[in-house]
Amino acid sequence: MNKKTLAYTLLGTVLFLISTSGMADSSEKNLEGDLIKALQLNKDTAERVGDSGKAIQAYMSQGVVNKKPNQRSDYTDYYIVNKAEKFMGHDLVVIEEEYMTQNIGCCVNPGAGISVRINDSSENLMKFAEENGCSLTEHVNLSETLSNVGISADFPKGDYASLSCRERDIKL
Repeated sequence: MNKKTLAYTLLGTVLFLISTSGMADSSEKNLEGDLIKALQLNKDTAERVGDSGKAIQAYMSQGVVNKKPNQRSDYTDYYIVNKAEKFMGHDLVVIEEEYMTQNIGCCVNPGAGISVRINDSSENLMKFAEENGCSLTEHVNLSETLSNVGISADFPKGDYASLSCRERDIKL
């Protein structure tokens, strides 16, 4: 290999590494952004801005959650987060999506939700909930809550909250 070819090869490799090093940060921001959109409310249509299924699939493709839910109970899929991710500055712990595949009785409440370990204050989550037709439950015993749907999981000590952005959470 001559010096010129070697130089171009090295330059190409360096440029490739530089360009892909920012992709991880970018894809993490896109994950969070897509999930935020899936929970945001379009006040004109009373529908969510984004698609929760697509947002969850993006987390799957990055290995953040399993390809299949950790549990499906009634109409809700529960996904335990496998690696550190943030949601509005808090530690994302669980993503859930409620939808009907077949009627199992009453009453599906379509939409999505998350559970987080609070870092500092939950004020930004409260504001998001108020502005987007969601409900926020603070000081959640997440291990107990998940145990009620058949998931056994231990979480680090901390203050947990659950944000639900489902159809019946909307108060217009």
